[in-house]
Amino acid sequence: MRRQIVDGQEPVNRQANNAEPALIVVRHTSGWIPLKLKELWEYRELIYFLAWRDLKVRYRQTILGVFWVMLQPLLMTLVFSLVFGRFAAIPASSSDIPYPIFALCGLLAWQFFSYVLANSTNSLVASERLITKIYFPRLVIPLSGMLSGLVDFAIAFILLLVMMMYYRVAPTTNVWILPAFLVMIIAHAVGMGLWLAAMNLQYRDVRYVVPFISQLWFFTSPVVYPINFIPDNWRWLYAINPMVGVIGGIRWSLFGSIADLGLWLCASVSVAAVILVSGLYYFRRMERDFADFV
Repeated sequence: MRRQIVDGQEPVNRQANNAEPALIVVRHTSGWIPLKLKELWEYRELIYFLAWRDLKVRYRQTILGVFWVMLQPLLMTLVFSLVFGRFAAIPASSSDIPYPIFALCGLLAWQFFSYVLANSTNSLVASERLITKIYFPRLVIPLSGMLSGLVDFAIAFILLLVMMMYYRVAPTTNVWILPAFLVMIIAHAVGMGLWLAAMNLQYRDVRYVVPFISQLWFFTSPVVYPINFIPDNWRWLYAINPMVGVIGGIRWSLFGSIADLGLWLCASVSVAAVILVSGLYYFRRMERDFADFV
């Protein structure tokens, strides 16, 4: 029998027979419960399986397959370059990099964030049969969606490298810090996704609100315009958006200097950490009622 742990509580009955795995019976409790993040390692194979299943379902019976991951940001970059780069004449940044590369870099970061957010929000509802049949840490479901989104980002990042070669833009020596900014995107998106996933299971109209919020969030993030485009008296409020420091940090690691990046990063790290920790505890608190909401 597979070991079962519900609500992260200690077992009250354990079989003494060593010939087979022990059966653990637990009691339902109230109040806050421990996160038990260590338990996720025991179910790592399930995370990989669900991520692989998501990728196969998405690209099954498609003409271009995974090339859709590159086609969408490429077309959007062309539109942004015409509308914002040429017609609106928005400068890319103080480092004088070509606007298409500037826009594509921010767009890839934003698409990764928005995909993980949307996938996490709908993940529990889409896996309702799995939730009601067997026990496993429910955190596995949104984390598997994050992993499949990371694969898409890695594929689309090849397009950015090709465009950098075309425009003869060499990455800076700070490129080794790029994975740290990806971790910040994951922390922010997963934290928000855990809040929304738990609420969406109880209130199904949450999934209709998320796309609208995501669109507003896009234009309040420096995807198609530089950070210094914001007036000084509004930057303290603008810094609350964690994606500001993340997108600015990715551009800094690839292309060079950005003014006052340290202040943006401090604000982004602080807000993302609060969102992630609070999302984990809220998700675990609501987890014991998931089967009832389904």
